[in-house]
Amino acid sequence: MIEIILKNDIEKVGKAGAVVKVKDGYARNFLIPRGLAVEVSEASLKSLEQDKKHKELQKEKTKQAAQQLAEQISGLSCTVTVEATEDDKLYGDITPAEIAQAIEAEKNIKIDKKSIIVKEPIQSLGIYEVEVRFHPEVIAKIRLWVTRK
Repeated sequence: MIEIILKNDIEKVGKAGAVVKVKDGYARNFLIPRGLAVEVSEASLKSLEQDKKHKELQKEKTKQAAQQLAEQISGLSCTVTVEATEDDKLYGDITPAEIAQAIEAEKNIKIDKKSIIVKEPIQSLGIYEVEVRFHPEVIAKIRLWVTRK
């Protein structure tokens, strides 16, 4: 058995950055030649630590940028105008893409439609609270007004 550091996630072996023991042949003939792993040494362990620190810094920067954007749009109010029946029912649901377009048109802030979370389908006129998830730990809430054309 030989100890290696995985560079990539490998099914049934481990995640990237993990130090694992595998059979010599598997490591020397498959993992190491393909660049999926490196043998454990002082240099490789130092490199692993530096990579972990670098990734943590990147995660922190991403989270801070997400928090700034969340503060910028938190409590924001935007309007979507749609066609509706006499009893205020919509002809279709309001989609996250439509919400993102409304925010961009009114406030000039570009938001990815995948980050907009609509808990229940919006199928009638009214005022709704919608979540925007910029980061797994950073969520902002905006107010959405659905009005008739």
